[in-house]
Amino acid sequence: MSCFIFAVPSYATFFCFKGLNITMIHSENMTLGSLGLKAAAVYKQKKAFSFLGEEGFYNTVTYEQFGIKIRQLASLLLQMGIVPGDRVMLLAENRPEWPLAYFGTVLSGAIVVPVLTEFIAEHISTIAHHANISAIFTTEKYLSKLAGAAIPDTVPVIRIDTMLDARDKDSIIISINGKEKSFPLHMDNSFPEINRDDAASIIYTSGTVGNSKGVMLSHRNIISNAESSRCIVKIYPRDRVLSVIPLAHTYECTVGMIISLMSGAGTSYLDRPPAPAVLVHAVQLIRPTVMLTVPLIIEKIYRQRIRPILESNPLYKFPLTRFLAMKIAGRKLLSSLGGAVRFFGIGGAALAPDVENFLHKVQFPYAIGYGLTETAPLLAGSKPFKGTLRSTGKALQGISVRIADADGKIIGGVGYPKKSPPDREGEIQAKGPNIMLGYYQDEERTRESFTEDGWFKTGDLGSIDKKGRLYIKGRSKALILGPSGENIYPEEIENILNAHDIVEDSLVYSDESGRLTALIVLSEKAKTMIAAFGDNLLELKKMANRKLASFAHINRIEIQDEPFEKTATKKIKRFLYPKKDAPENKN
Repeated sequence: MSCFIFAVPSYATFFCFKGLNITMIHSENMTLGSLGLKAAAVYKQKKAFSFLGEEGFYNTVTYEQFGIKIRQLASLLLQMGIVPGDRVMLLAENRPEWPLAYFGTVLSGAIVVPVLTEFIAEHISTIAHHANISAIFTTEKYLSKLAGAAIPDTVPVIRIDTMLDARDKDSIIISINGKEKSFPLHMDNSFPEINRDDAASIIYTSGTVGNSKGVMLSHRNIISNAESSRCIVKIYPRDRVLSVIPLAHTYECTVGMIISLMSGAGTSYLDRPPAPAVLVHAVQLIRPTVMLTVPLIIEKIYRQRIRPILESNPLYKFPLTRFLAMKIAGRKLLSSLGGAVRFFGIGGAALAPDVENFLHKVQFPYAIGYGLTETAPLLAGSKPFKGTLRSTGKALQGISVRIADADGKIIGGVGYPKKSPPDREGEIQAKGPNIMLGYYQDEERTRESFTEDGWFKTGDLGSIDKKGRLYIKGRSKALILGPSGENIYPEEIENILNAHDIVEDSLVYSDESGRLTALIVLSEKAKTMIAAFGDNLLELKKMANRKLASFAHINRIEIQDEPFEKTATKKIKRFLYPKKDAPENKN
């Protein structure tokens, strides 16, 4: 049995062929809950989700079982008094039960509130209070963190990790008023009618006290973005998907989980953090054909494993044979990921130029995407082998993108005369069915995020060339003005620094006198270079400044002893730096 899904701007259509029988499913009027049930009915005995541990795969769920379990969880929520519009928190690691809880929640008509597991107890408490949650889906691993969040005992805590590994798989453990009890799971077939424009999910982009911002995404927002993304993310029932990015991040949720579900693919989750040794073992067992990652993962693989092999190859030292050496290294990279990857999606942050140059030259099947939580998430992207260096590609089908200057004048993209000069830089603004409903209980910030004519202001700076390709320069809040008003993009300087052997990570900022300072985290190699270390820092500064315009020269470099705090997609939380207790090592 083979199944395909074709996407057009307004709806997606599944075609399933079994002999001469053809089933056609339109998702034009679907909610996420009905989409989940339809996928279960179409793909039936195909593997949907599984867990991979040291001893192999377990907790495997077929599509038919997926349909049963989400009905059971939706019925459970309704029996507990949860009504459409109530908020249900989902705090759990990536595992097969995560999508069950997600789709069970939306099928009941409730709004799912996925929370990043990295959030501390105080942040979880803030989100729970702000969203006024009515129930929590979690696992044993996060019970202590929930206890520290001081959430009232009257809020039911539902242990999703007790659904699949128990002998009685039609029960689940729930804690109410501090007491745990096993509850039977029943399967109803009648659920509340939900509108596609109702909120399906609230995703908090920050758990920080006083700065909580809950992005409300509707069923239409999420499904339309999954449909539009299919023009670049081609996934089929035969595909094996490896999920390593937190499902609470909308990138993995929409592009990974939902598109895979729509397409009948099988997805595997790791039952431990994806450390290098764990990942190497996993990819050889799964041999994934589809992976979504953040830049940090592929950058580390390239710089720590591939580049040393490449630079030690005698063929690389001579111009005539250098490309052959690169092709060998490219095959090594593909082999290190299982040898079967045909779609390697990269998003969430900018990919370092040196790494992208390598991937591009060796024809590695990578694809760049750009978007935000508020846009569900993708706005632009490109297919493998079709991308342009440093570009995130064109806007997806059904989505409009334009560039506006500081005064709000349109200088690129939709609404800008085609004969006018391209590549002018300004804020990226977007419009389409994927744009969020707004920020939960925050009308002021919602209003500030849109232009008077209804376009969403991304806060990112970029340009659009004459072929409609989008180029990202950085966050407008991170932009530094040079001595004569020049635009300095710290991300571009950081990319130069990060390409050096002694640098693990870096952050560039402007000090009180307007001079540029670079905070760097040393690589493992650098930490062993005790002698003449000051000279190495001085050389690093000279190397970087040779590649920069004079107004963007680094004035000094400081050592950051601890790794930078980062978001789920491994972007540095810039607002935390520089810290008051600045490092003493300078150059």
